[in-house]
Amino acid sequence: MDLKNRNFITESNNRSRAYGIDVKQKESKKVLNQKELDEKIKEKSDLIMTSSPFIENLYNFVKGSSFFAILTDEEGCILNIIGDDNILKKAFKNALVPGAYMGEEYIGTNGMGTAIVEERPLQVSGKEHHVEVFHKWTCSGAPIRNPKGEIIGCLDLTGDIENVHSHTLGMVAAASDAIENMLKIKEFNRELTLSKNYIETILNSIPAAILTSDFYGEIKMANKYLEKMFGYTEDEIKKKRICEVIRDWDNIAEVIKKGQDVLQKDVYVNLGLNKEEVNVSAYPILDSQELVQEIVFVFKDVKKVRKLANKITGSRAIYTFDKIIGESDIIENTKEYAKKISDSKSTVLILGESGTGKEIFAQSIQNHSKRSEESFVALNCGAIPKNLIESELFGYVEGSFTGAKKGGHPGKFEIADGGTIFLDEIGEMPIDLQTRLLRVIEEGIVRRIGGTDETPIDVRIIAATNKDLREEVRKGNFRTDLYYRLNVLPLKLPSLRERKEDIPLLINYFMKRISRKLNKKIIEIPEEYMEYLMEYDWPGNIRELENLIELIINTEHLPMDFFSKRIKHNGSPSFESKENLSLDEVERIHVEKIINRTSGNITKASDILGVSRNTLYRKLKEYKINVT
Repeated sequence: MDLKNRNFITESNNRSRAYGIDVKQKESKKVLNQKELDEKIKEKSDLIMTSSPFIENLYNFVKGSSFFAILTDEEGCILNIIGDDNILKKAFKNALVPGAYMGEEYIGTNGMGTAIVEERPLQVSGKEHHVEVFHKWTCSGAPIRNPKGEIIGCLDLTGDIENVHSHTLGMVAAASDAIENMLKIKEFNRELTLSKNYIETILNSIPAAILTSDFYGEIKMANKYLEKMFGYTEDEIKKKRICEVIRDWDNIAEVIKKGQDVLQKDVYVNLGLNKEEVNVSAYPILDSQELVQEIVFVFKDVKKVRKLANKITGSRAIYTFDKIIGESDIIENTKEYAKKISDSKSTVLILGESGTGKEIFAQSIQNHSKRSEESFVALNCGAIPKNLIESELFGYVEGSFTGAKKGGHPGKFEIADGGTIFLDEIGEMPIDLQTRLLRVIEEGIVRRIGGTDETPIDVRIIAATNKDLREEVRKGNFRTDLYYRLNVLPLKLPSLRERKEDIPLLINYFMKRISRKLNKKIIEIPEEYMEYLMEYDWPGNIRELENLIELIINTEHLPMDFFSKRIKHNGSPSFESKENLSLDEVERIHVEKIINRTSGNITKASDILGVSRNTLYRKLKEYKINVT
């Protein structure tokens, strides 16, 4: 404020003349009607409400001294006037009423309009006003700015000229500053509320229970999912301390103290009289000195976390019944029976020789059941060292044995919760573990190695074996009670020799699939070779057939010694040569055989071979076959 430098008065009066303001003008060139005023007041309600208590206080200082307080918007439109009745009557006679515009372009130099133009507090008294009707007044005006620094209004004290005093302007400026500070506080509170709502919306949109606490365990905030998971409302959980909720808090606190995150840790939480395992991640919030101030905890259902992990790692059933190749009666009947038992909760025992497709049937049963969207976890009991099977099946807690992972590890049963566990070669399971497996089947609970907590699970068990379990029971290698608990729904898979009519279909399927995988051409199987394939007893079943087709595709030869070594002892036809023959050699043998069978009749031979007479003549010449 500079009360000595009055150059702005001259400049303002010059502007007033330029605007065409007549010194004899009695009122503002622009005055709103009641409807327009109501809309204006509604538009400026925040400014009016914020300024109101400060204007009241300002008026109380000058009450009874012929002063009145005026609030305008950024264009000088009067929004509110407070004063004594006698002074307000004088003001209204001069059109100083709500809705009147006090901008210089409407009524010339004055405390409000000029303060807005000059963008600073100033005082206009007596004849400094451009219009004569205001010469009896003294006006002290100060602009009001929003938090961005933009002028949004003006506060003014107007009174009789004989009461002019520099302190009046100081009071107006102080009140204007107070209004601006209050606007900043309100804006800060609005932003704080918006930020709080923003954060809460984000937290509540995340499908996980989230809470925050200070480092000493006092819980500050929780989202709505926490109540779904823990059963506590936000107010209820705030009455607890984090150490009362998380049983492994001390270990987590040690990591957090170092400013490090805790990621995907399985812990138990106390829920009243119950406890439940959840997956937790904890993230420290550090201050400028790298000290932990608060911690954000994210709790997830451990079962859902494992289900997601299973999707990522491929613990899912892939095969379906329509992918099982075969049209023989025995395989069709087997598939139909397997479909019927798919939705049963009872244990399935798949019996069959090696290579008959036991896991394919197990996966198909899973995908045909109501558990099709859940985990399918397979474990080959014969492929894992006996000392590791227990930890693989049941999991372990941290420190339970040398080499145990920090934080422990869930077993296959926990991972398969809600879905299916496939125990292949169940006959190889050690006798001591059979007792634990029996307990899981009977009670539906799992306890990790080295732990005391028991975890309820819902797992459908499908076991498979190529052994005679009855004989294993008789020998004492397999528990009788476990055998009967597993053998509730037995499923016997046929061997390949029992469904030889499916061999051509299987060959065609493997030929296409393997050639595509290896990016090699499909090999046509000659009729004579197919006869031997059909005669062979296939002790390795479908797996052996698949391996043979892959060998043929890779070498582009038909391995004749494959059969001479395998089916000769059965009295079945065998190749004279035990050496691998090329496809050209096999073709020569076949053409010569047909020529001999038709007694050299080219027409008949070409029909049987499915080639033209010219092609047959060319082959006879190429292979030097004489036709008699």
